[in-house]
Amino acid sequence: MNIQGQAALVTGGGSGLGEATARELARLGAKVAVLDVNLDNARRVADEIGGIALLCDVTNADSVQAAIETAAAAHGPARILMQIAGIGTAKRVIAKDGSPAPLEDFARVVNVNLIGSYNVARLFAAACAKAEPMEDGERGVIVFTASVAAFDGQVGQQAYSASKGGVVGMTLPMARDLAQYGIRVCTIAPGLFSTPLMKTLPDAVQASLAASIPFPSRLGKPSEFAELACHIASNGHLNGETIRLDGALRLAPR
Repeated sequence: MNIQGQAALVTGGGSGLGEATARELARLGAKVAVLDVNLDNARRVADEIGGIALLCDVTNADSVQAAIETAAAAHGPARILMQIAGIGTAKRVIAKDGSPAPLEDFARVVNVNLIGSYNVARLFAAACAKAEPMEDGERGVIVFTASVAAFDGQVGQQAYSASKGGVVGMTLPMARDLAQYGIRVCTIAPGLFSTPLMKTLPDAVQASLAASIPFPSRLGKPSEFAELACHIASNGHLNGETIRLDGALRLAPR
């Protein structure tokens, strides 16, 4: 797919990996809709890249559908979905006082990261399937965001790892399902990246995390994630695959 001139949706586009991806898409000539639960952040990014900002809660079907329709009215039907919105939390199964972890905390993470990802994808796919096919019969592409925690989650990451493992698990079957419509599906599983959330940690902690990465021994750059996401969009033979982007990192138990 030639990204130039295509309409793209980026969930979680107001900060971090989503912001970097929205900027890279715009640099490559895409018409970008920045979707985020934080509308101020979305507007900041959209204003700077010449896109549009839309309030979107990935767990709410009406919110997602409205965002897709509003973006289509402005830019035409979207061919590219970068599903990057997500949350993270760490909580042990048994607390220090012996009480079990609250079930609602686990459910919230799974609802946003896994069910939210599926929710956006199904609504995007239904709209994208109606578009005219391009080269090779392709109509569109979905790029999910998982995590290396899907494969080697750390202590306390049960909810996060399960949610991201679910994203990895649905990638191939969704790619097979949507093949008949010419819609590709891939997932990126990033390691440790220099995001706004990471930058809230003390410098010594960031340095220690960076040193744990075999090579290069530094935190990943959001631009590197964005470059891979856009390459997936442009490379028509990438489909049904999860790609680790982690500098050969394997997370220790703690």
